[in-house]
Amino acid sequence: MPVVMSDERFEELVADALDAVPEKLARAIDNVVIRVEPHNEDEPEILGLYHGVALPDRDSFYAGSLPDMISIYRDPLLNMCDSEDEVIHEVAVTVIHEIAHHFGIDDARLHELGWG
Repeated sequence: MPVVMSDERFEELVADALDAVPEKLARAIDNVVIRVEPHNEDEPEILGLYHGVALPDRDSFYAGSLPDMISIYRDPLLNMCDSEDEVIHEVAVTVIHEIAHHFGIDDARLHELGWG
């Protein structure tokens, strides 16, 4: 049964997950906006998505670009969980997973590291 949670509470959990990112790593995040959205129109079951150019792939053409974006999708996260504790865990994993993409870490490596 999906977890019922207010939008405000869900956004709080995302903020908490961001606050848990080590300071040194958080300072290295460059030109990224993080948004909570209901779901992805093209892939409604995905939990999050990094839209942009990963740090290792940026070159001089990136200068002046609009910010990259990390989308965290509320509905699929709430639908897959049975408790608020599960939501807290899954939000944290999803936030870390998408931030890792910003640093150029691909899905295969994330799965190896346990952040699938």
